[in-house]
Amino acid sequence: MNSKKTAVVLFQLGGPDSLEAVQPFLFNLFMDPDIIDFPLAFLARKPLARWISKKRSAHVAQHYAEIGGKSPILDLTNAQARALEERLRPSLDAKVFVAMRYWYPLTDAVVQEVKEGNFDEIILLPLYPQCSITTSGSSLNEWFRQCERFGLKGVPQKLVHQYYDHPSYIDAIVDNINLARQEFAGSDPRQVHLLFSAHGVPVSIIERGDPYQRHVEETVKLVLERGGWSHPHTLCYQSKVGPAKWLEPSLDGTIHTLAARGVKHMLVVPVAFVTEHIETLHEINMEEREEAEKLGVERFVMMPALNDHPKFIEALADQVLKVSSLSDGCDARHCECRGAQRKWSRA
Repeated sequence: MNSKKTAVVLFQLGGPDSLEAVQPFLFNLFMDPDIIDFPLAFLARKPLARWISKKRSAHVAQHYAEIGGKSPILDLTNAQARALEERLRPSLDAKVFVAMRYWYPLTDAVVQEVKEGNFDEIILLPLYPQCSITTSGSSLNEWFRQCERFGLKGVPQKLVHQYYDHPSYIDAIVDNINLARQEFAGSDPRQVHLLFSAHGVPVSIIERGDPYQRHVEETVKLVLERGGWSHPHTLCYQSKVGPAKWLEPSLDGTIHTLAARGVKHMLVVPVAFVTEHIETLHEINMEEREEAEKLGVERFVMMPALNDHPKFIEALADQVLKVSSLSDGCDARHCECRGAQRKWSRA
């Protein structure tokens, strides 16, 4: 075993742990300077976040009530953390932490805990396989703001930047697609349409150089090559908020288009989500399912999220070990791979 004492920090979005937490969760989300950013945004961000969170909270809380009264994301991420720590144990003396961006455990508390642990190195691991300023970039910016606030310094910090093309990650998706395909046993594969769905982002972010769309497209390409299926397929995007132009085609619009063409069997693959949460359990598996059935779709199946799939955990462990082994490896604060994110960073 490597004698270095290593902290591995998993970055994830977070989610409300009760219906009462929905409004403050939304407030934290819309207070994010990497999400709400426009000229003089620092003046308008707080009142805007307060207004949006108040306006949307009742509607969003109803969705959480329909999936059990809270987000499952913390429980599922903790399970991933435990599995990763166990997988690393033979090779690395590692403790795995979970830092949520918008709800507990928040980044500031995790920074303090890591600081008190006297680690030899810190490895930052966003649970976003495809990199974007809106996800991994935002988490990194918040991490370093809190490092400065609490004086976490002098410990090498390395970054697992992306793993959208890691073979074990691809294999995990293929496994779960094959599991979901069993719902269509006996059907002609050419009659089952694969809908790869990724969380959308505004087109303006992509135009500024964000690699997210390219990473998602490459993931889908590799999954299809590895799967070798004869299903028709479409990559689309979901969860649009606000009037700005977002990546297209939309999941909802694609379902309408395919249904109008007479497609009766659809298998939705949440390709950029690594745990179940509101966007999978409610938006896809309830809202879009109901809409598809109204349009005449006879069989609508959602692939389960990866959660703690052994091959996904293997991919994460492999990335951690690679980064840990590099004595001059990817410095999380200054490395080139964070450059695209840093140019959008706001205090």
